[in-house]
Amino acid sequence: MKSPLEKARDAPDSTKARTLKVARRIFGEYGFHGTTTRMIAQESGVDISTLYYHWGDKADLYEAVVTDIDEDLRLQLRRVEERVAGRTLAERLDIAIDEMTDYLLVHPEVSNLVLLRYFAKTRAEPITDLRVPSFVSSIARAMKLAEKDEPVSPEARMQVLAIMNAIYNFVSGQEFFQSVVGVDRDRYVTLTKETLKFIFIPAFAGEKSFVSMTNRKEA
Repeated sequence: MKSPLEKARDAPDSTKARTLKVARRIFGEYGFHGTTTRMIAQESGVDISTLYYHWGDKADLYEAVVTDIDEDLRLQLRRVEERVAGRTLAERLDIAIDEMTDYLLVHPEVSNLVLLRYFAKTRAEPITDLRVPSFVSSIARAMKLAEKDEPVSPEARMQVLAIMNAIYNFVSGQEFFQSVVGVDRDRYVTLTKETLKFIFIPAFAGEKSFVSMTNRKEA
């Protein structure tokens, strides 16, 4: 029998899918403890009993949200890995920064939930958590910081976390940072990517004069 999440993913126009989408956004804004099922039901345009019918209690819905995000991230990382295969490290970083920044800006709840999980100080935590450690290892191997069948070193994990956290912060802090820099959204996205590449491509690939693939195409 298919799970509620599988049914929602199979039917993107269904009530299940609509309430899941709203739950992702609201959990991303307020975290597990700051979110109520009433908030999700009202935003979705359904009553509480309908929400419970489709998803169970808040913990069940949160588990579905996290599992849904984990699956989306896994698929996105696979797409990036396919695009960067066989390229130099500088090119892999160039493409990956573009792809992941664009993806996370479309799905800001992913960055928000990760950061909320880092910094929320509560006595009770939800059972289900984002699969950050496994994703860190996958990214490290895609960047060739570790071989496919070898353990990922603590140093490589920290280096990957530096990139991931930079992207998460630029995405989650977009409204604030954009006002500080004084640019529109399109310019902010461009500057975010350029800044990330300016910092991380020389750091990892040692190419201080590296010009991004986008700039090479425009030249």
